[in-house]
Amino acid sequence: MDLTPYLASLDGGSLDEVLLSVAVAGKVAIAMKGRFLLRAVCESFQDRSRIGCAVTDEDSCLRYLAEEPYELLICTDHLETGNGFELARKARDSQPALKVVVLALGDVIPAEYAEAPWLEAVVAEADVVADQRPLQAAVLAVMGNHSYRSPSLRTGKLPYLSCPRLTPREYQVLDLLASGMSDREIARALVVSEATARTYTKRLLQTLDVNNRLQAVLKGMRCGMVQL
Repeated sequence: MDLTPYLASLDGGSLDEVLLSVAVAGKVAIAMKGRFLLRAVCESFQDRSRIGCAVTDEDSCLRYLAEEPYELLICTDHLETGNGFELARKARDSQPALKVVVLALGDVIPAEYAEAPWLEAVVAEADVVADQRPLQAAVLAVMGNHSYRSPSLRTGKLPYLSCPRLTPREYQVLDLLASGMSDREIARALVVSEATARTYTKRLLQTLDVNNRLQAVLKGMRCGMVQL
């Protein structure tokens, strides 16, 4: 999937707060597994004109990177096709000054990449669910020419995870969020008003004890409630 042509049409403020509020002077490439993660990370940038590439596969991202210089790449380890760690390696080979942040949905760094000098920042999915703002910390670190590993990758201990019971409606809303829908799209799917859809989403966040949609879907994945 290539979301790049549609960045201007994304809803503003669909996350409760801006996750990546750091100023980036150059172009940003984003490669995520699935529409939801791709949309969530794109919407977390205040200035989306900096996003030159928003895709879900390795090859498309490399094609964009071959066209012009980029300053920052944010990708997941798993992609719809391809491998995020290999994408990071190939991207750095073509653009040595590129900064790289990998979101590890598997919560681990494979042994063959653990000491790679080009792998500057890695964030475990579990730490995003735990709301330790690791994505923002990782971006700030690499933009300041530092390396970063999120807490569970440093300690080897995953945060405690409690999985609440959802109502049928909450399961329905979680599925729609995971598919990448906005409140407006959820409202149309459920045949309710947009205000009602926002209320459903807020209730879901309260039940899951999370602060934003990104955390909600990732926690739902970890609890076996939803799949991307």
